[in-house]
Amino acid sequence: MSTETNATTEAGPGAQRVPADHFGGPVGAAVLTFLVPAITFYLWAAAALHDGQLWLPGSVADVLAMFPVPTLRALGIFAAWMTLQIGLGVIVPGSIVEGGPLPNGQRLTYRLNGLACFAISIALLVGGLATGLVRASAILDELGPLLTISTLAAVAQASWLYVWGRRRGALERSSGNVPYDFFMGTVLNPRFGLFDLKFFFESHIGMGTWGALAVLLPAAELEQTGSLSLAMVVVSGCQLLYIVDFFVFESNLLSMLDILYENYGFMLVHAFLAWMPFNFTLQQQYLRVHPTSLPVWAAVLLVILNLAGYVIFRDSNLQKQRFRRDPKRPVWGKPPRTLKTKRGTELLLSGWWGLARHTNYLGDLTMALSWCLACGFGSVLPFFYFLYFAPLLLDRERRDHKLCKEKYGDDWDAYCQRVPYRIVPWIY
Repeated sequence: MSTETNATTEAGPGAQRVPADHFGGPVGAAVLTFLVPAITFYLWAAAALHDGQLWLPGSVADVLAMFPVPTLRALGIFAAWMTLQIGLGVIVPGSIVEGGPLPNGQRLTYRLNGLACFAISIALLVGGLATGLVRASAILDELGPLLTISTLAAVAQASWLYVWGRRRGALERSSGNVPYDFFMGTVLNPRFGLFDLKFFFESHIGMGTWGALAVLLPAAELEQTGSLSLAMVVVSGCQLLYIVDFFVFESNLLSMLDILYENYGFMLVHAFLAWMPFNFTLQQQYLRVHPTSLPVWAAVLLVILNLAGYVIFRDSNLQKQRFRRDPKRPVWGKPPRTLKTKRGTELLLSGWWGLARHTNYLGDLTMALSWCLACGFGSVLPFFYFLYFAPLLLDRERRDHKLCKEKYGDDWDAYCQRVPYRIVPWIY
């Protein structure tokens, strides 16, 4: 959990002041602003320059090699992809839905067209690969420069958003501390009509680019070797199932902490532009430079493990959504057990939510582990996703616990007594 470090400067004119108490406060935010991109560059270098192994710089040249110089080709690829995604996001029709309640009680409307946009994008990509108009290896040779361009774009966008939020004054929340507010953000929902920047970049750019790389990396292996390794098929196949599922249930994003509570600053901007697509495909990047033989029996077991995690993840989330729409709907064939709160609402005590307070996180972690295990144990690098994701979900569970305690008071304590496990039933 973050330490309690309050900002010492005053908030901007009329701004709603909030404490700078996440991620170590202003000092922690300043460190993370530089550390998070540095980690991403280091991991890219480990995969691209050091045979997929963790490494220690031995000279200034080693450090400088971590930061590839942008190229015109990489800039063209970045611009073309962003233009395509923005164009599709604006013109492709989709259902108009209302989001969850924001801290001020307001509900915003969103156009949900992510699945159609992703399908069109991947169809165009696969079509280009099949016809030879696009060469996967040529794009992936620019992965380092693309990372540099994405990072610079994140800095530029976060700077613009910081000014946007400060100018809105009392309409937004900020601490008044510049490093902290740059990292965490000063504006909650920057948008142009229905085009919500935070929602778009998390969905179409973060998840969409991850999906594109999950196609390009196996395609590059096929170009270079003439065949696809079983490990590559398992990793990218399982990841694409996860990504498609995200777009099928895109509306669930509207109830996430990212959208409802967290300002849109450098932390999220960099996550969507660089951290997600580049770091979440480290397994395939590792397999590209360090081919791993995966036995058929192991592949079958990993697919089963991934599907088990997927069932837990998706079914638990569906139970939550169905309960919100119809509190009387049976859960696992039986009437739901609930806890009535003083707010007049009910908390679910049945199904997955009677086993632990966040079994959906258990499913998420199970899937992540299966992707990593497919790469074998030749390096720590392919396990980065799981090693990063587990602490992230633990922190998110703690933050959610705090919000629920503030919302439900003693009723939340009673709920926790009835459902004592946080993520893993009978263990944690």
